[in-house]
Amino acid sequence: MRFRSYALSVMILAAASGTARAVDGVAVEIGTGDGTDMGRIAVQYDWKQRWFQGSTWHLGGYWDLGIGQWHHGATGSQNADITEIGITPVFRLQPNSLQGPYVEAAIGAHFLSHTSIGERRFSTSFQFGDHVGAGYRFGPKGAYDLSYRYQHLSNGGVKRPNSGMNFNQIRLQYHF
Repeated sequence: MRFRSYALSVMILAAASGTARAVDGVAVEIGTGDGTDMGRIAVQYDWKQRWFQGSTWHLGGYWDLGIGQWHHGATGSQNADITEIGITPVFRLQPNSLQGPYVEAAIGAHFLSHTSIGERRFSTSFQFGDHVGAGYRFGPKGAYDLSYRYQHLSNGGVKRPNSGMNFNQIRLQYHF
């Protein structure tokens, strides 16, 4: 409940800040995987760069800076929650109009508040987070964006064990 209040506050402040910020969008994600539920809020900074632009499509991208909360129905002395902070460069193949279907892929850095959740143990607080996703951008000026993401987090073999975590996520984004 505390996380939902925080997420709503951040989104209201980001939307109200209008021209006083360089933020190009805000997003809310929910997901589940490996017996753990997650929620995340994020802000986006568009690269405003178009690579391999054709007559209808181009490769673009953005920085995604987010904070999330994971919850597992842990018992006894097991840790039930993790807070994570992440920054991720995201590459998106999208229509030139910035409306309609798209696909994206990314790999970024995440820092976890704890190295365990339930029975799952991570050897480091630092985790790489990669995802692939597909979505649809719609509405006036393409302001709304609904997508599915499959995300994997692990330490990339930096230290053993490297059990990692997988999430299936739904994401709603608003572009300013």
